[in-house]
Amino acid sequence: MKKGQKFAVIIIGPPGAGKGTQAELLAEKINLYYFETARVLEKSWTNAKKSDYIEIDDGEKFYLLDEKKLFDKGIICSPPFVSFIVKKKIKELAEQNKNIILAGSPRTLHEGKQLMPFLIDLYGVENILVLELKISNKQAIWRNTRRKLCSKCRYPVPFTKETQKLKECPKCSGKLVTRTLDKEEVIKVRLKQYTGRTYPLFKYFKEIGVIVKEINGEQSIEDVFKDILKAIER
Repeated sequence: MKKGQKFAVIIIGPPGAGKGTQAELLAEKINLYYFETARVLEKSWTNAKKSDYIEIDDGEKFYLLDEKKLFDKGIICSPPFVSFIVKKKIKELAEQNKNIILAGSPRTLHEGKQLMPFLIDLYGVENILVLELKISNKQAIWRNTRRKLCSKCRYPVPFTKETQKLKECPKCSGKLVTRTLDKEEVIKVRLKQYTGRTYPLFKYFKEIGVIVKEINGEQSIEDVFKDILKAIER
């Protein structure tokens, strides 16, 4: 990534890889805007009624509560719906000259083919870096079934000796909860979704010249973060 130019970092990995945790750390360390796709999606259907929908450019309608049902089951939301929402927000951020970090987008090849040319046009291919956090399915299930999320600010709290008894968010004192998404049966669905629908993105990134750096996500949070900083510096 060229110094002095705005840039975008994308973190991709299976459920429990630490995408949110590392995105929070990186955003704070090098002053990035953390774009959390899940938060934006959840906001779109909060207080939605059965008849509420979003109509995208080609006239196709996506009903918000139908998308919520997919999300709650661990199934990736409709790619055109996600692409529409994500591109709209990223355009706003780019116009504000924000350096961004994305965790949660893109998650499908369709979304990638919609989002990446858009990002390249806004930031330049040389100013986009993809970080792939690699962990095993066994580790993903172990982490997800133990982690908690702040019900107020959505700060992710991974399971450690220091956090296992926490009931309140260390950032805002909000109540810590276990998401429906983090139940074992839902995690297994999400892992299948990742393998079948997200992993093909890496071949596409290579085709369009986007740099991908692999990071061992099974290390401690601190060591993963050190490797991420090294990858960015290089």
